[in-house]
Amino acid sequence: MATEVTLKDVARLSGCSVATVSRVLAGTRPVGAETARRVREAAESLGYRPNQVARALRSRSTGTIGLVLPQITNPFFPSLVRELEHALHAGGRAVLLADCDDDPAIEAARISALLDRQVDALLVIPVDEKRSRAAVTAAAARVPLVLLDRACGPGVADSVGIDNAAGMALVLEHLAATGRRRICFVGAAGTNSAAVERRAAYEAGVAALDPQAPGRVELGDFSVAWGRAAVDRIWPDRPDAIVCANDLIALGALRRLQQLSVDVPGEVAVTGFDDIPIATLADPDLTTVRQPSGELAAEAARLLDQRLADQRPADQRPADQRPADGRPRSPRAIRLAPQLVIRASSAPGTTGATGARSTRTTEEVQ
Repeated sequence: MATEVTLKDVARLSGCSVATVSRVLAGTRPVGAETARRVREAAESLGYRPNQVARALRSRSTGTIGLVLPQITNPFFPSLVRELEHALHAGGRAVLLADCDDDPAIEAARISALLDRQVDALLVIPVDEKRSRAAVTAAAARVPLVLLDRACGPGVADSVGIDNAAGMALVLEHLAATGRRRICFVGAAGTNSAAVERRAAYEAGVAALDPQAPGRVELGDFSVAWGRAAVDRIWPDRPDAIVCANDLIALGALRRLQQLSVDVPGEVAVTGFDDIPIATLADPDLTTVRQPSGELAAEAARLLDQRLADQRPADQRPADQRPADGRPRSPRAIRLAPQLVIRASSAPGTTGATGARSTRTTEEVQ
C-alpha cells in the first residue's frame, strides 16, 4: 500500500515550515512568490493531495456550495449548471445540486437540507419572487447567498441576472423593423421575476409601438405543451408575430403552426428567449434572446468569493476585498446585457445573423 504524502513531506522537500506549506496550499495568507513556487512544485512532485475532511474540521469550511434550481428539465438550467460547476471548481469548490420541481415548499425544504449539510454558501434560482422570499431571506442570514437568473425583491441577497427588459426591447425593435404590428405575447403565469419582467417589458414596448392597439397576452407556463395550446387560442386573430417568454414556449408554438400549415415567418414571426441548445434545431430555427450563461456563472462565483472572503479575519483578506469602512457590504444586483440572435423564424435569409447590444455588466446597489 502506498504511503500517504503529508504536509511534513512537502515541507521537508521545499525547505519550508509546515505552517508555511499549509498557508500556501490553503491560500489563507499572502506568501512570497518564490516560497509559494517551491511549495507547489514540491507538492506536485510528491503527488500530495489535501485531506478534505481534515481541512473541513480545521477550517470549519466544507468547500461545498449548494445550488437550488426550479426544474432541471428546463434545458436552459443544465447549461447554466455546467458553467457554474466549472467556475466553482476552478476555485476549489464542489457543488451540491437540488431540484425543487417548481414548488416553493420543496424549495424551502431543499434549502434547509443543504444548510444541514453545512454548505459554505448557496446559489438559488428562486421558484417565485414572492413565495420563495421567506426561505431565501432566512438562509441568507446564515450563509453567503447569491440569487441567480431570478430575484426575490430588493435587499434580500446579492443577485445576478439578465436585463429582461432590454432583451424584450431588442425583440420588439427587430419585429417593428421587419414590419410586424399585430404582435401577441405568450408567457407564463405566476410571479417568478423572469416571467413578470418579460411580460411587463412586452406590454410597455408594444404600447409604445401602437398605443391604439395593445398587444394580446396569453399566460400559461414555461413549456412546449403551453406553446402549442396557446397557438390554438390566438391564431383565429391572425397575429403577424408571436413573442414567447422562453424558447420552450416558442418551440411548441412553431410545432403547432407547422401542423396548421402556417408559413413562418411569411404569415407570422415567432421569437423566443434564452437561446437553449435546441433553438437551432427548430423548423425554422428560432430567433431568440441569448442569455450569457458563462458570464452569469462567473459573476455569481465572484460575488460568492467576495461574501466568503468577508467572513475571514480582516488580516487574511486580499486588500481589494476589504470594505473601506469595515461595514458589511450591501446586497448588489448585477444585470447583464442580453444579445438578440436573429434566425429564420422571424426574418428569412438571416439564419445565424446576430444583433447585439453591449455585453457590459451593469451593477446596482439595492
